[in-house]
Amino acid sequence: MERRKTKKVKAGSVYIGGDSPITVQSMLNVPASDIEGSVRQAIELQNAGCDVIRAAVPDLESVKLIEALKKNVSAPIVADIHFDYRIALACVDAGVDKIRINPGNIGSDSMVKEVALACKAKNVPIRVGVNSGSVQKDILAKYGSPCAEAIAESALYHVSLLEKYDFDDIVISIKSSNVKTMIDAYRIVSEKCDYPLHLGVTEAGTYESALIKSSIGIGSLLESGIGDTIRVSMTDSPLKEVGAGINILKALGLRKGPQIVSCPTCGRTKISLIDLANEVESRLASSNADIKVAVMGCAVNGPGEAREADIGIAGGDGEALIFKKGEILRKVPESEALEVLMKEIENLERE
Repeated sequence: MERRKTKKVKAGSVYIGGDSPITVQSMLNVPASDIEGSVRQAIELQNAGCDVIRAAVPDLESVKLIEALKKNVSAPIVADIHFDYRIALACVDAGVDKIRINPGNIGSDSMVKEVALACKAKNVPIRVGVNSGSVQKDILAKYGSPCAEAIAESALYHVSLLEKYDFDDIVISIKSSNVKTMIDAYRIVSEKCDYPLHLGVTEAGTYESALIKSSIGIGSLLESGIGDTIRVSMTDSPLKEVGAGINILKALGLRKGPQIVSCPTCGRTKISLIDLANEVESRLASSNADIKVAVMGCAVNGPGEAREADIGIAGGDGEALIFKKGEILRKVPESEALEVLMKEIENLERE
């Protein structure tokens, strides 16, 4: 797929936009006052493959969190700030890698200017974040609802507030809980500017609902070349957000790592396939090997249908076939199938 051409923005050690890899983000959900707990969660997110970590900074006292995160994790830290421009200035002084604001609620023009100048002096990019609940009243009156056109216009207006002060180190997010609205809004903005876009469906719900909505919304935009960094928002653990984001990228061929293909099971299945597939997925969660692993229920869906897999297993009656690129390697007892498969995967990872 051909990606939309955008500016390249640098947040800490990570580039967003241009020809840079699409990054996965998440946000801490530990209270900002719990610095120890926040740092612990940030380390977990980084170890899980999160490329950029965001933290809410609700008041000046919470700026201490930014300092602690910068000392303990190497992933770029984004400060999420609303209403008080002084918090943004303090976070810049504390060494934050990026800030997320809505220039429309940060204060007067002079306050927006101070933030823009401070960020420019320290090469700190700004994510302009707008969603369907933060569209200005005059724009809502113009369109009658927070439709895609309204959200896009609001975002571009807020970008213009920063551009007035010669600041263009910008990433834009334009989220909605309505998937169709979200997709349309990003498409509109992608045609009107070349800033990198942060994709996400906001308020997407609990794990299953959020996974479905985000896969559709984020996935369809990425498939058409739109999007430079993503967050899968969930009412759940941020670690699950990261896993979902990584899997969306892998499904589109935008990130390397193991891909697991497994059949849905049927009446022919005589092996504990669901448990087996879940265990294989769990064991490969931290692997970066660019391989395809098949976990199939029977010989019908085994070496034949899954012949494109680098390595695979096909269940039988108390036994299993281990196959590689469609060729059967050997037959093993079901009780040994998992460990034999994992050993073959380890051999592939070493190749």
